[in-house]
Amino acid sequence: MAPNRIVWTDDVQEIILSTNSGQIGILPNHAPLLTALDIGIVKIRLKEQWSTMALMGGFAMIENNQMIILVNEAEKAIEIDSQEAQDTFRRAKTNLAQAKSRKQIIEANLAFKRAKARLEAINVNISNVSN
Repeated sequence: MAPNRIVWTDDVQEIILSTNSGQIGILPNHAPLLTALDIGIVKIRLKEQWSTMALMGGFAMIENNQMIILVNEAEKAIEIDSQEAQDTFRRAKTNLAQAKSRKQIIEANLAFKRAKARLEAINVNISNVSN
């Protein structure tokens, strides 16, 4: 769930999340868990197909074979414009390199992480299609 919409509601076989302490895989019958999510991608396996999304931080709760993910923002890879994502990534990388003050560095780093997550979501999705 994102603030403005429900992004995904379906049974899945596996989910790989980007947490604040690294990536974790979730399979059926996973132990109860509450974790903070980092800006990054989520990979979802439905049957033999993988889908990816860029998540902009949030929380995941797993209990009784159900997962609720609350995020600040989410974009499915298929909804992301590749050229726009590449342009945004390049601008964010340049802005991060040019940031001087502590505030500029923090803001530029967040923008870079968001742009990188969007680009990774597309690239993972493309590699899954070609395999």
